[in-house]
Amino acid sequence: MLLIPAIDLKDGHCVRLKQGDMDDATVFSEDPAAMARHWLAQGARRLHLVDLNGAVAGKPKNEAVIKAITAAVGDDIPVQLGGGIRDLDTIERYLDDGISYVIIGTAAVKNPGFLHDACGAFPGHIIVGLDAKDGKVAVDGWSKMTGHDVVDLAKKFEDYGVEAVIYTDIGRDGMLSGVNIEATVKLAQALRVPVIASGGIANLKDIKALCKVEHEGIMGAITGRAIYEGTLDFKKAQAEADKLSKGGKQAG
Repeated sequence: MLLIPAIDLKDGHCVRLKQGDMDDATVFSEDPAAMARHWLAQGARRLHLVDLNGAVAGKPKNEAVIKAITAAVGDDIPVQLGGGIRDLDTIERYLDDGISYVIIGTAAVKNPGFLHDACGAFPGHIIVGLDAKDGKVAVDGWSKMTGHDVVDLAKKFEDYGVEAVIYTDIGRDGMLSGVNIEATVKLAQALRVPVIASGGIANLKDIKALCKVEHEGIMGAITGRAIYEGTLDFKKAQAEADKLSKGGKQAG
């Protein structure tokens, strides 16, 4: 089980939002590249970046900071990035900048043809991000609910060739209220590609709960507010997850 620290970028700073509200941001670092090196030193094996300004604008807005982060971690660990990615040129530029995986969220739902083209042009580098509440997909920074069923949509995107699906329960994100295990497992069971859980991780109990269902196809979990506010010790949590994963493999 991969624990993936989130670095959410707003105006060049590392922040966390509560339930996606741009006006409810807590700044955790003025130097996101230093934060990236910190998580690398703590044993992170992948980083999750979000260009929050980009997500609102529909085009990259924190590219200089993103370049600084990829330069800071080098080839040590893969970096995945989402937020405002709406065309193939942007994807190509980010991959050239050192990003390993590009996350397409709202654009995938609104323009499935773009996601299909991206998977064809950049195989192995495209992850789809699905934000949902009560099984239905939300778009535009969660401000709009759609009628799409999250499992049906994920299956369609799997057929396009996405590398993984990031599933965020938007009722829980940034609220430290625990992961929606049931909904995450339901999605993972329906897919062949791995699912990355996101939203609501509060403490070690959540990590242990996810490790128990890892075999269903859950490869990792993104954690943000919990590791910044100290309710979860990242280094200890990753060590515990490794131990439980190994134990599970031996038992299985």
